[in-house]
Amino acid sequence: MSRIRQYESNAERQRAYRKRRKRSVHFSSKSDNWRTPEWLFRALNEEFTFDVDVCASAENTQLPVFYDKKTNGLKQKWTGSCWMNPPYGRTIGKWVQKAYVSARRNNAVVVCLIPARTDTKYWHRYCAKAEVRFFQGRLKFNNAGPAPFPSAVVVFKRNGTAVTIYVSRYGSYVIIVMIFERAETC
Repeated sequence: MSRIRQYESNAERQRAYRKRRKRSVHFSSKSDNWRTPEWLFRALNEEFTFDVDVCASAENTQLPVFYDKKTNGLKQKWTGSCWMNPPYGRTIGKWVQKAYVSARRNNAVVVCLIPARTDTKYWHRYCAKAEVRFFQGRLKFNNAGPAPFPSAVVVFKRNGTAVTIYVSRYGSYVIIVMIFERAETC
């Protein structure tokens, strides 16, 4: 049985693709501000007791101490227990690098909610050396609905080991597989 043709011509199909591409967060930095789901932040804050949100705004922070665009978290020294839900645009690699370096040099614990883009350079350079928690399904963000990408929580610690943990989508942590490897140190 053949598929029903959705577009009359190749040009029409290409126009529809370009229109979808403009809306997609994968191809655009228009929508890079995703507020952390409440249940996830509460569970992680209970586990790590965060001191500072290193990249937030007054509208989306869930902590009293935070760095916004004006204070520029990338230029601040990160210490203690840090929460990071970075802008999901082109600068995400810089945020992940800063999290990794802050954990190694400043003895910070940096917990990051990021897209699970395992095909990127920053993922292999930094996230592969950290504790990674993958989610079943897609997260539903408070201000934007379900994410168009899979998400992961990456935990950077000074002397951490690479661990992979799979998390159920309903907020209860279910460890299915754990993979231990010795991480490099700076």
